[in-house]
Amino acid sequence: MTLQFDDFVLAAATADLGEEPVAREHADAVEFRMDMAAEPLDALAAYDGDLPVIATNRAAWEGGEADDEGRLAALRAAAEHDAVAAVDVELAALTGDAAGPATADAAAATAAHARDHGASVIVSAHDFERTPPREALARLLERASEHGDVAKLAVTATDLDDALRVLGATRAAAADGLTVATMAMGPAGSHTRAVAPVYGSRIGYAPVAPERATAPGQYDLATLRALVDRLG
Repeated sequence: MTLQFDDFVLAAATADLGEEPVAREHADAVEFRMDMAAEPLDALAAYDGDLPVIATNRAAWEGGEADDEGRLAALRAAAEHDAVAAVDVELAALTGDAAGPATADAAAATAAHARDHGASVIVSAHDFERTPPREALARLLERASEHGDVAKLAVTATDLDDALRVLGATRAAAADGLTVATMAMGPAGSHTRAVAPVYGSRIGYAPVAPERATAPGQYDLATLRALVDRLG
């Protein structure tokens, strides 16, 4: 399966690929949180859904549940499945900022392996404490774009000024020709998940049911679909 990010893609974020049939009405893809699944590679092998899969195996140091041991190898194995149209690799892994040069080499090999199997590469950066200054947001998106097909940035907004900086950085990056996916987490930034596509964000994430949110401030899938379509 393939995914084009020329237009907005709404991904149903889940650790259970069995939710895919319910997600089809509203989603364009499924983000499979491998780090939250018991046997993720077995689940991918058994997957026969209609929606393309974004495989994410989020490291514990970036807010996920996966240990470093075997994490990137599992993501490489995931990319070999025809249903996996994109993989998510952390910017901090690719640059070595998280765990050093060995991790950077393994992350680069994961991105290359994914592309060899026809999958796009989403390079992500998260800040669960704050929203950095505008210049720092721009630089993060630029660095992520250097390594990936889509630069994903999720930060934490404590007020509307933080949210506004995210939207401004999104607009500027998109105007410069970058393919980006942006959002501000937390109550003060939840509206950016619906508004950011207007400014050029190409991916949104939402759980099928609100009680299974995978990040702070997520709308449920049906709500986000309705909001994005209405604003678009």
